[in-house]
Amino acid sequence: MHKIAVFASGAGSNAQKIIDHFRQHVTIQVGLIVSNKPDAGVVEIAKAAHIPVLFIEKEKFFRGDAYVHELKESGISFIVLAGFLWKVPAPLIQSFPLRIINVHPALLPKYGGRGMYGSFVHKAVKAAGDTETGITIHYVDEKYDNGDIILQVSCPVDPSDTPETIAAKVHTLEYAHFPQVIEQVISGSLY
Repeated sequence: MHKIAVFASGAGSNAQKIIDHFRQHVTIQVGLIVSNKPDAGVVEIAKAAHIPVLFIEKEKFFRGDAYVHELKESGISFIVLAGFLWKVPAPLIQSFPLRIINVHPALLPKYGGRGMYGSFVHKAVKAAGDTETGITIHYVDEKYDNGDIILQVSCPVDPSDTPETIAAKVHTLEYAHFPQVIEQVISGSLY
């Protein structure tokens, strides 16, 4: 059994889709939700799904062992970032090589890097007048939004779109593709 830890800092809509996707899966399950915010919506989602939650604090995450011990003790073999806003430290990357993936709400390398998440990305896309945006699912390395790309999927941006309607289009892509890509990567049928 492959156990996934889903790292999330916010409402948890992607985490919910991942939990739903793997609820009845034979060989993959969401075994842990990891959050740096005790009041994040993802915590309630985890409780409703009877999934344990690990709350992390900045000092241990960045200057300690990055919670590697707790993850290994929980039997975690794969990490998914689903709206997690902290940069992943080296000890975690080294302990889970090519076993940490992220979904970014833009077509990297555009609109990536520190501070480029959520509505900030969608506002930048609108301000630039881009005619398309999308998602990038990628492996996580020691730089923000830099790891090898697994999949990119685009959608049009219409002149009438607002950052909110762009966000809705991007969420639709995330929900449709992220759980399936996680499954394919873990099962070895993709990269």
